[in-house]
Amino acid sequence: MSYEAELAATRAFFAARAAGWDAKFPDDGPRYAAAIAELGPLDGAVVLDAGCGTGRALPLLRAAVGGAGTVLGLDLTPEMLARAARHAGDAALVAGDCGRLPLRDGALDLVFGAGLISHLPGPARGLRELARATRTGGRLALYHPVGRAALAARHGRRLTPDDLRAEPNLRPLLASAGWRLDSYTDRDTRFLAVATRV
Repeated sequence: MSYEAELAATRAFFAARAAGWDAKFPDDGPRYAAAIAELGPLDGAVVLDAGCGTGRALPLLRAAVGGAGTVLGLDLTPEMLARAARHAGDAALVAGDCGRLPLRDGALDLVFGAGLISHLPGPARGLRELARATRTGGRLALYHPVGRAALAARHGRRLTPDDLRAEPNLRPLLASAGWRLDSYTDRDTRFLAVATRV
């Protein structure tokens, strides 16, 4: 499938689910808050919520960066961004593609991607572009409120060796895109992989 076809399929997938997304996962807020808190001090940081969806992380990220910080929410799907506007506060919302960011080189201190990696069209391309827009020493946090096994069970599937989020697959993918995987947590109640821009 071409990159443009992947983008279209991803957009269609989330457009059809935007209206009921938050109702389907109503209890994830505390898990998002715990993951963001675990990232440590973010005061004054420039943060991109990549694939922000309905914007659940936006107010948490906004509180974490304080008055001197900046939060951007980027999503491919207009229907998701329309819902994110309810949570955005003064975070800027941008319709766009992680593979073609409208940002200058090194503009970001942190990229937060909840559920991003599994839905990223052209994952290597997207991760390289996110690295381009992140300063050296900046971080990438790939998050999901449940781990790989719990997510597979939720969808009635089994884990397979080719799962992109498995550490043996994720580590070299990140390295090839300019990231160093620093920590990796995969348990039923959380998936969180944190990498540094090298």
